[in-house]
Order: sequence, then structure tokens, then C-alpha cells
Amino acid sequence: MSAIAAIQMTSGPDVAANLQQVKPLLEEAAGRGAQLAVLPENFSFLGLRDTDKREVAEAEGSGPVQDFLATTAGKLRMWIIAGTTPIKAGGDGRVAAASLVYDAAGKQVARYDKIHLFDVDIPGKAEKYRESANVAPGSRTVVVDTPVGKVGLSVCYDIRFPELFRRLSAAGAQILTVPSAFTAPTGRAHWETLMCARAIENLCYVVAPAQSGFHPNGRETYGDSLIVDFWGRVVQRLPRGRGCIVAQADLQRQAQTRQNFPALQHRVFAGE
Repeated sequence: MSAIAAIQMTSGPDVAANLQQVKPLLEEAAGRGAQLAVLPENFSFLGLRDTDKREVAEAEGSGPVQDFLATTAGKLRMWIIAGTTPIKAGGDGRVAAASLVYDAAGKQVARYDKIHLFDVDIPGKAEKYRESANVAPGSRTVVVDTPVGKVGLSVCYDIRFPELFRRLSAAGAQILTVPSAFTAPTGRAHWETLMCARAIENLCYVVAPAQSGFHPNGRETYGDSLIVDFWGRVVQRLPRGRGCIVAQADLQRQAQTRQNFPALQHRVFAGE
């Protein structure tokens, strides 16, 4: 079995402070035996204004956030899936919400850009989000081989689109990562249900690290970081605050369950 960690934090507009916040949590994950740790969405930056991410975006492969991740992964000898951080994306000034993957030697081995962007008016609240105004959507699914198994990458709002996770499981994913910054109202309504549904549908582990609490920009995020097993059982959770949860992934038992309950082999797609 392999140990996987999910990190929960409360990010703000100071990149250096956010990295200082996450450093001991990654050290804790490594100290508890995690071979892979997953950071939440916006772990490195949650600005006072949506446009602020344009100013802090790094070029691919260069910058203080990427240097921190590479150095920390190598020092701790632990894989890191870095939630999201703004990476320069193109000529119109928008950024990619990039989930970067570093191996235990500190080498970046994969990148997933968030595909589904959060353009939503929150029901019953005076909250509006237009993520696409400053973030360019990704277009490519990513599954990466890691020491803990094949990991399918996603981010936050992606969780509401089950067809993405079908593609990931069909590509061999055993573990799905969903770094998130859910709003408090949508978290209360749907967070655990969505995570467990994706786990059950795909017979996959789901690792969902979250932002939690009140941020300097006035936003409240739901928290409740979860690790869910392939049968839809929540095996670890952190309801609020900053911290680290760790769970074991038993890929042998997962494989046996997939063989005994072959739902993934029974999929039928119209038109194919």
C-alpha cells in the first residue's frame, strides 16, 4: 500500500506567505510517510481581485513558486501535485490554472490546465464568479504514472462533469485528484456527494484537498478536504482549518474489486 496526503490551507494575496504556510504541511505529510501530497486549488495565490493573478503568473518552468515546488519535492523525496498556480498562457493576458506535478527528485513531470472554468452566480447569494475573464481553459486530459499508482488530474469545478472522469479512468487512472476552492454554499450542498459519486462511478480513489475558511478578499471557502476510496467511502477528512490528512491506497484490493464488480467493463457509449 502507498500513503497519499491532502493538504488544506487558507491562501491569500501574498505568494511568499502562502509558500511559508504550505511548507510545514508538506513536511508533515512526508514525516507521516506520504509518497505523494496534493495541494489545493490556488495554493500559491488567492488575490484581492480576480485580475491580480495576471500580475503574479509565472512563465512555464521559471519562478519562485515552481522553484519552491521543485526544491521541496526533492528535499522531502516526495511527489507533489501542486493544486493550481497561475502560469502565463498566451497573448491576451489570461493565465492557465495549472496543476503541476513534481517527482521525488524535484523534476516537473506533468501539467494539467483546468478545463472547466467557474462562471457562476451563486444561488441565493450576492456572489458572482467569471473565472474565464482571467483564466484560459485547458483542453487536454492528463494521467500520470506515480509511485502510488496512475493518477488522473482535475481541478475543482471539473468535478461536476463526469465525462471528464470517465476519460481519465478509461486511460487507466486509479486515483483522481481534485484540488479545490469550493464556495461555502456549493460545498454545503454538493461537495461530499460529488466526490463520492466520482469515486463510485470510476472505482477510483479520490483525493480532494481544499481551501478552507475566510480569505483576505472576503471570500469564504468550504474546506472539508477528503480522501475517498474506490467504493465511495470517506477514509479521511479535515472539516475546517489548516492541516494534512493521510490515507493508504490499496491498489491490489482496488484491482480485485474492479475484477469482481466489473462495472467499468460494462460501459456502453451511444454512437461508438
